[in-house]
Amino acid sequence: MNDKNLKEHFYIRPMQVFKFGGASIKDAQAVKNVGSIIKNHGKKPLVIVVSAMGKTTRALEQLLESIGSDYFLSNFNYIKEYHNGILSDLFAKDHSVFSEVESLFTQLNESVTESDKVLRHARIVSFGELISSVIIANYLEQIGLPVYWQYAPDVIKTERQYSEGNVLWEETQRAIKGKIEPILERQIMVTQGYIASSSEGIITLGKEGSDFTAAIFAASLEADKVTIWKDVPGILNADPKEFTDPVQMYKLDYKEASEMTYYGATVIHPKTIKPLALHNIPLEVRSFDDPQARPTIIHSYAERELEPSIILKRNQCLFSFKVLDYTFVDEENLATIFKVLHELNLPINMMQNSAISLSVCFNYDQHKVELLLQTLEDRFTMYYNTDLKLITIKNFTEAVLSKYMPQQEDILLEQRTRNNYRALVRE
Repeated sequence: MNDKNLKEHFYIRPMQVFKFGGASIKDAQAVKNVGSIIKNHGKKPLVIVVSAMGKTTRALEQLLESIGSDYFLSNFNYIKEYHNGILSDLFAKDHSVFSEVESLFTQLNESVTESDKVLRHARIVSFGELISSVIIANYLEQIGLPVYWQYAPDVIKTERQYSEGNVLWEETQRAIKGKIEPILERQIMVTQGYIASSSEGIITLGKEGSDFTAAIFAASLEADKVTIWKDVPGILNADPKEFTDPVQMYKLDYKEASEMTYYGATVIHPKTIKPLALHNIPLEVRSFDDPQARPTIIHSYAERELEPSIILKRNQCLFSFKVLDYTFVDEENLATIFKVLHELNLPINMMQNSAISLSVCFNYDQHKVELLLQTLEDRFTMYYNTDLKLITIKNFTEAVLSKYMPQQEDILLEQRTRNNYRALVRE
């Protein structure tokens, strides 16, 4: 079959991308549930993107923090025993998956010698997705599905921007289309979320970046739909772990969903929406506990009155700059500050300025704060507050504001527009 006929044949059937997060593959029973979902809802051609199992990424970060200490071995063994327990519940003792996973743990142990701290972090945390994808691929084969395991960094290419990769789209799309399209005609592809490759080595796409991985594959392959399988029925107007009365939002426009992720809604990675919107690919957020339940669909929708949504963003830092000679914070000073924040990959979540000062709010990272202080100590007086949370109420009403922002809240920074209310408060 020549390339033209292959492409025509490939697009006869709808192309889908499924993404399964850590909660949906946290144990053997969850993996079996994933198998049932794929058998009942997944139609070829199909790409499956998986996160690390359960809380593995956090466990790997603790492993990193314990390098050189007495806790390293116990942390390493904890991660290994957790995955071996899942393997034992899914496979016969002589299955080849045991040796595959053992080899990955050997490589993980050897990765602690990487001298570049950023690359070492990316390399070590990448093993969560590598191990989970090997387990999922082997299990799907065991239940009779034709599977191809793909190493995501071979096709997702980035340039390094401090601790995260910035996708090189042309190179990435060329690699995905050239390698993946022919494979999907015969097999289901299983790959890793969150990780990619830069010229310096393995890099991550940022916290919760597996959603973004799914969008990268979908945009590159011109998929018909992306489905993110979650432990919630869809996108809610508030976090059910924080509030007792959230309601599901069944239809969201790309713009509204993008704004929600920008303000801190964690159900979808912030970079996920743009590539899907550019290719007009709908995104479903669906329950893995109840696959038949009505999902939330993010697509192009006409503007309409929207339910107020309450978004919390924790671990915030309020950082203030004042010019040393008490002159104005002018455009030149602002450009200097923004340039350094960009270089340190410290996206601003909220900002406010006066004649002589600029205050910005960003996700707290002690190492980056120290670098920021060192870099600009000759230009500005700087001080900061931590242990803060950023509250955003989109499409607010006065009744909703009264309910969620009682007067006793210790507010450090407050902003209000026609549609949105935002406040930075102490935890």
